[in-house]
Amino acid sequence: MSEPLWTANEIAQAVGGQVIGGDFAVSGLSIDSRSVDPGDLFIALAGARDGHEFIPQALSQGAAGALASQPTDGPAIRVADTFKALEALGQAARIRATQARRGAVTGSVGKTSVTQAVRAGLALAGPAHWSVKSYNNHIGVPLTLARMPRDTARAVFEIGMNHADEITPLSQMVRPHAALVTTVGPVHVENFPDGEAGVARAKAEIFDGLEPGGLAILNADNVWFDSLQTAARKAGAQVLSFGTGEGADARLLAFSPGPGQALVRAQLNGQALEFPILQTGFHWGLNSMAVLLMLGALDVSLDDSLAALAAFEPLAGRGAERQIPLAGGTFTLIDESYNANPISMAAAISSLGARQTGGRRIVALTDMLELGTEAEAFHRALAAPLEAAKVDLVFCAGPLMKTLWDALPSTRRGGYADSAAQIGPQIVQAVEPGDLVMVKGSNGSKAGVVAAALGELARAQGGQG
Repeated sequence: MSEPLWTANEIAQAVGGQVIGGDFAVSGLSIDSRSVDPGDLFIALAGARDGHEFIPQALSQGAAGALASQPTDGPAIRVADTFKALEALGQAARIRATQARRGAVTGSVGKTSVTQAVRAGLALAGPAHWSVKSYNNHIGVPLTLARMPRDTARAVFEIGMNHADEITPLSQMVRPHAALVTTVGPVHVENFPDGEAGVARAKAEIFDGLEPGGLAILNADNVWFDSLQTAARKAGAQVLSFGTGEGADARLLAFSPGPGQALVRAQLNGQALEFPILQTGFHWGLNSMAVLLMLGALDVSLDDSLAALAAFEPLAGRGAERQIPLAGGTFTLIDESYNANPISMAAAISSLGARQTGGRRIVALTDMLELGTEAEAFHRALAAPLEAAKVDLVFCAGPLMKTLWDALPSTRRGGYADSAAQIGPQIVQAVEPGDLVMVKGSNGSKAGVVAAALGELARAQGGQG
């Protein structure tokens, strides 16, 4: 029988709590009663509704006990503050797994995909632990830490932010041996009076928790590289770089996309490499360089690292491709609907332009959010990469995308609507066999609705896609 994740007595000792109803053991942790698995500890956090209301439901679904700050029926660990207890449990998990090499990933673009690609390499190398989904905030990071088994050899944590001073406490909680900043760009700029400079400083907070002698992995192609490097060295870090220029520790030489995959040519510490990946977006050239450096920093062999990249499939809404059947043939759907900002949008459009296709290149774009006062200018500026990529038809949805629509030549205009739900039927009507269709926009502007509408065509034709 496998060792439990925690016993109630261990939790109580770690968080300064009291065991109610006798010792018990848990195999997992949950903060959502709807997703409790048998054997979980249900942590009753305050939110839109008080988590204590859901303890009976969690126990009925098989939770072994609850972490609570109020009297409750059933087995529990009683504490004064459940959120502070969660933080303490996360730090206790880190301390007990003394052998674990820890990496932390942040950045304006790509942090979830890079974290999950690193996870794939860690899993090949031994007992590994990682952030699930985008658990990267003040709750997700300590929860991920607290879920870390005691025998973990390597772990990777995603750390995000919307404002200044959010990353520092999370980095100090994780205490990474290696910290990676994928890139810095105009994301969440509305929360920083000095725009991107403030975003760069906030991302540099990831170095605040580095273990002594830790590694900072930075994008040498990013305009904020020098300032990030200065911050990293001030924190005592050794800097490793990835980029396309000479001198980068991981240097991207070429990225050749094809249907459902790409070939990457690179140099890693001077060693020539050529390897396939199951990604087609140009940004995955630099992403793969960052992944190789992080995996190396966490003592994963190059063979395991390359094997992981070769098998790592695009995450849902982040470049996943499907063949959708139509009467008379199929079209290719590239689903980039999870999120968007000026950096990722330009990269995705350029990647589309590099693809060979016998049909048309079509894009459906919804608003990019959280761009501050320059939002309209960022949207209007997409007309240039769309022209360079020889995109045939552009469908736009949302008030910000209206500025792009107005900037497009009439020959490139596919359709405009106020919302994603309204643009869906227009692009469904327009698509033909052989087309290469990309959907991209911010999660909050419902780009996923457009991708879903196109995916429904597969069901209408009786296919699986």
